[in-house]
Amino acid sequence: MKKILLITTLMMVFFASCGNGSYNERTILPNAEWAQENRVTFDVAVSDSTCGYVFGLDVRHLENYRYSNLFVFLHTTFPNGNITHDTIECTLAMPDGRWIGKSSGSMRDLHIPLNESLSFPLCGNYHFEIEQAMREPVLKGITDIGIFIEQQ
Repeated sequence: MKKILLITTLMMVFFASCGNGSYNERTILPNAEWAQENRVTFDVAVSDSTCGYVFGLDVRHLENYRYSNLFVFLHTTFPNGNITHDTIECTLAMPDGRWIGKSSGSMRDLHIPLNESLSFPLCGNYHFEIEQAMREPVLKGITDIGIFIEQQ
């Protein structure tokens, strides 16, 4: 009986620590223009490396944005100083040209999960930098970009 009580208590502590933790921040791009050299940065403190997380991007764009997608470079600096670099394609429209995401006037808002079972290997501060990776030096029509991290 004591063994069952101990296991139950440990499970409750474990599952209680894996909920309600989230991060959601955006940066507004002035004049809805995103220059390639303009890196958007986010600093996130991770205090629990035992839980799974959903990680993704929030993209808001105008309906006069001329592409159906958005390529970004994501640079992640870990608490131990290691850095990773990823290229990500965000699909903004269906093949027939219909925009994806919630509409508000002439603006579209997308919540794009990139990894639904992310594990942070270390507790500590993570630094994320996002830069647009399209062929145009200044990308017109992207109004803001952000990241979200939701503890499962």
